[in-house]
Amino acid sequence: MFTATKQPRLKEGFTMRPATMADLETAVELFNICSRVQIGADESTVDDVRTEWHTPKFSLEDSIRLVHAPNGQLVGYIEVWDLADPPVRIWTWGRVHPDYEGQGIGTVLMEWAEQRARQAIVRAPDDVQVILQSGTLHTYDPPKGLFTKFGMEPQRHFWQMVIDMEKNPDIPEPKWPQNITLHTFEDKPELRAIYRAMDDAFQDHWGHVSRPEEEGLERWTHWIENDKEFDPSLWFLAMDGDEIAAISLCRFKRTDDPKMGYVNVLGVRRPWRRQGLGLALLHHSFTALQKRGQLRVGLGVDASSLTGATRLYEKAGMHVDRQYDDYMKVLRSGKDITRQTLDD
Repeated sequence: MFTATKQPRLKEGFTMRPATMADLETAVELFNICSRVQIGADESTVDDVRTEWHTPKFSLEDSIRLVHAPNGQLVGYIEVWDLADPPVRIWTWGRVHPDYEGQGIGTVLMEWAEQRARQAIVRAPDDVQVILQSGTLHTYDPPKGLFTKFGMEPQRHFWQMVIDMEKNPDIPEPKWPQNITLHTFEDKPELRAIYRAMDDAFQDHWGHVSRPEEEGLERWTHWIENDKEFDPSLWFLAMDGDEIAAISLCRFKRTDDPKMGYVNVLGVRRPWRRQGLGLALLHHSFTALQKRGQLRVGLGVDASSLTGATRLYEKAGMHVDRQYDDYMKVLRSGKDITRQTLDD
């Protein structure tokens, strides 16, 4: 069990403690109060957060802290994710109730999160760099000052890109490269093969670290098995014979926009790149979601994608809808084993 080495200080009457499953609904309520201020819509569901909290090896007691006001209201939340092996990029995510900003709650939570993250350093090889990482919506300023206060610096930008199919109703027919056939997870339910294809395709993603297959597959399986919205007919597999050449793993809708379908994962493996396969999968995905009544399709992308993914999405008719900024702090100096360039 994690024990903080420095006791964070809150104003009199405020308390901080670990989360339990009994806190689930009030935590989701806080997340949505914050998201309404930031994006004008609810973006969390009880089912999704329950699944997250039940992630294999994730401990509510060790990895989450809640802050309550004197009246008992939940006003602050933070979580630390260090499950990856090795834990070289440790992610922290938090929220402070908008009515309680500026009262030092975020400072206390970040102080705890950094201490908690430092406990994972011993699990990384001695010569390897360990980073604390977090992010915020570009248009929402309060977290930026907090991150700066803790020595975190903006390092990367990520975009949510969207195509409005009311304005672009005539999606082009996909042009499949020679020997490529299209399947779905519904007719080829081989989860391990899809996971391997995804991991292989994303080896050229900035920040990628090779990890044990069983570790990633266990968590991925957990999410799929507990996702009530999971639709295997929307997981598209571009096959070259028995090999998965590329994937487009879609969801029918987003919580914050029920009329927006979402491409959760789009990846083309190295031997099949520069043949138009990514664009064909996008066009197929857009059309499939359009036929089911969706008015928009979105996806997330590194704004400085090493493989030039943003140019592909612009070519497909997508535009930048939101920007998120990632902030990082070096907890221990050393060799950076994450993907930084295509030459790594």
